[in-house]
Amino acid sequence: MARTRIAEILKQDTPPGTVTVMGWVRTKREAKSFSFLEINDGSCLANLQVVADRGVSGYDESVVAARTGASVKVEGTVVPSQGQGQRWELQATKVELLGAAAEDYPLQKKGHSMEFLRGISHLRPRSNLFGAVFRMRSRMAYAIHRFFQERGFVYVHTPIITGSDCEGAGEMFRVVTMDGEAAKSGAEEFFGKPTYLTVSGQLEGETFASALSDIYTFGPTFRAENSHTSRHASEFWMIEPEMAFCDLAGDMDLAEEMIRHLVSDALESCAEDLAFCNQFVDKGLVERLQLVRDQAFERISYTDAVELLRASGETFEYPVEYGLNLQSEHERYLTEKHFRRPTTVYDYPKEIKPFYMRRNDDGKTVAAMDLLVPGIGEIVGGSQREERLEVLRANLAEHGLEESHYDWYLDLRRYGTVPHAGFGLGFERLLMFVTGVANIRDVIPFPRTPGAAGF
Repeated sequence: MARTRIAEILKQDTPPGTVTVMGWVRTKREAKSFSFLEINDGSCLANLQVVADRGVSGYDESVVAARTGASVKVEGTVVPSQGQGQRWELQATKVELLGAAAEDYPLQKKGHSMEFLRGISHLRPRSNLFGAVFRMRSRMAYAIHRFFQERGFVYVHTPIITGSDCEGAGEMFRVVTMDGEAAKSGAEEFFGKPTYLTVSGQLEGETFASALSDIYTFGPTFRAENSHTSRHASEFWMIEPEMAFCDLAGDMDLAEEMIRHLVSDALESCAEDLAFCNQFVDKGLVERLQLVRDQAFERISYTDAVELLRASGETFEYPVEYGLNLQSEHERYLTEKHFRRPTTVYDYPKEIKPFYMRRNDDGKTVAAMDLLVPGIGEIVGGSQREERLEVLRANLAEHGLEESHYDWYLDLRRYGTVPHAGFGLGFERLLMFVTGVANIRDVIPFPRTPGAAGF
């Protein structure tokens, strides 16, 4: 008999009859003539209660030996449950122990700290919280692809190994051969020139937008930034759409539409896991997501945002001055206290933005935007790209970048240039927003941070 997932059983309005389920034992209770096993297969948050009478096949060999953490195969009939809080239970006819668990299995039925669970990343997906988080991670990845595919965007795989520094900040991991001799001696590089792990697929994405109009990338990116905050990781995933024949207004429209789509999908498709996160992680989570789904987004220029913050009367840890980046506390003030809704800030000073952003006519600002959400702050950053060849060349020089390294990028402006725009959404930042989890390490299956790269 084929395996039936627990999620499929529990959502049925009528009992599905005889089934075979496989999963891991969460708890076991024994009585004189029978045992209760709570098992979970990861398909949903809820466990399935198995009632195994002492006379069922495999009782002495399997049920008695099944500790918390053991894996089992159970055949039986789904019947209405006699207990509270569950609709169905499984009356076992046969139990088989697939994998025993040692007595020192670390995930016992008690609360565990995030720090403890990070130390056992190979086992933490079996916990309720991380099961919920990583099911939602899977669903959000699907929702992202669906959003762009339904709108005719082409999915492009941009390179992980690159010779271009998209951001111009130099915080890149260099790629060398195993013994590193090329880096030590100045010998010929493996690829014939210095190469790095990508910080963004944007520049390569622009080449495909210049041929296919609307494209998106979704892949890993890397930052060699020695930061130990709860919002930074050395390896994370980015979603980066690029649109030809698009200006900043169209860029903001798409970003806002995408965030609303993803939040709506989470509320609709991840209700059980969201309810758990709302109860045990962030009690205001569902209300905050509903606000993002239901309310119009605010828009304000950077200049006006700075004036608003300076006149707010709030005491901020970091100063608010024109020409400085907005900090998370400033962004959250705008979304949580002043506007009380998601907010898009646009037209930033050119000095604090990368070379590829389009220079506005005022000569002081660029056509950039950041989309801010309550509880997180910035979740999307994007811009209209500079499509004018001579202006782009001047920008490269102004940022101290070697023009010869970007010949191919300049060619896009030489041969049929068009207005175009795009943005980046940090996938883990999105997951922190929709789960309420405060640390980026807890929404990545195997986090890579400075000094930590286990597994």
